[in-house]
Amino acid sequence: MERRTIGAAALEVGAIGLGCMPMSWAYTGSQQRGDRSLRAVHAALDAGSSLLDTADMYGPFTNELLLGRVLKERRTDVFVSTKCGLLAGEQHIVANGRPGYIRRACDASLRRLQTDVIDLYQLHRPDPEVPVEETWGAMAGLVAAGKVRALGFCAIGARASRRSGARLYDTTVSQLERVQQVFPVSAVQAELSVWSPEALDRLLPWCEARGIGFLAAMPLGNGFLTGTLTPGMGFEPDDVRARHPRFTAEMMAANQPVVSGLRRVAERHGATPAQVALAWVLEQGAHVVPVAGTKQERWAVENARAAELVPTTEDLREIAELPAARGSWD
Repeated sequence: MERRTIGAAALEVGAIGLGCMPMSWAYTGSQQRGDRSLRAVHAALDAGSSLLDTADMYGPFTNELLLGRVLKERRTDVFVSTKCGLLAGEQHIVANGRPGYIRRACDASLRRLQTDVIDLYQLHRPDPEVPVEETWGAMAGLVAAGKVRALGFCAIGARASRRSGARLYDTTVSQLERVQQVFPVSAVQAELSVWSPEALDRLLPWCEARGIGFLAAMPLGNGFLTGTLTPGMGFEPDDVRARHPRFTAEMMAANQPVVSGLRRVAERHGATPAQVALAWVLEQGAHVVPVAGTKQERWAVENARAAELVPTTEDLREIAELPAARGSWD
């Protein structure tokens, strides 16, 4: 697989990463079949997807424990990225950016992952009660201590407000400019896909201009862009898509033209809609690495092989002309 170098720390990873969240968080059945998830991780590594993206809150904690079993056997094959700063409670998720907590969270992640160093340590979400510079300073201290190689900043979950006219990711860019004065940002993770291209407006160019890597979260649109989901199929209450406005039966039907367009391109390449969606993300810049989430071996291999697909100018034009996705959080 093609290798990509991201960030001032010159982090080298496979062009397509593996998002491990579905193995223990956010999707129906995530806490089941740990052996199946392990097979998916090993298959992804064998196919060249060296970046494994996790977080302490996934499970919570079970995701890192699962990956620890892999790192114990194949540490040299893995670029491990985990996150801190969010606590999963019974009713809601809260941020904790206090320096003491960040240091304790890192030590706990190292134990669960069975490694001496975390390749990329990401701030999952800034704590509104703690100046982001203080949180970032504590994370920088972890680099100085040799526990972490590089730092990343997440902007997952940001939503545009049509009513106020606010630009998506404006707050994120402001925060990034502040923490950049404390310690270099090596990577930013935010949603980017054919049906969620908002990061192309400001966030992605901001990263590119500064040599910062961009980890594209949810590049398959929570599974919709694979073409395997059908309108009205329904989701269990523990599945994040049960509350997502784009996954109502009405919106899934309305957004079928997006998948149909990807399928037309895929047929010309003997590929799948998912592979075309990932190839499109790769085309957005040499510093971009899509992090495709799955817990199934079959999809992990298929996603990795998307790195071999090179869209033509006509393909990209056709994708650009697809209708905007419908379904808003507003």
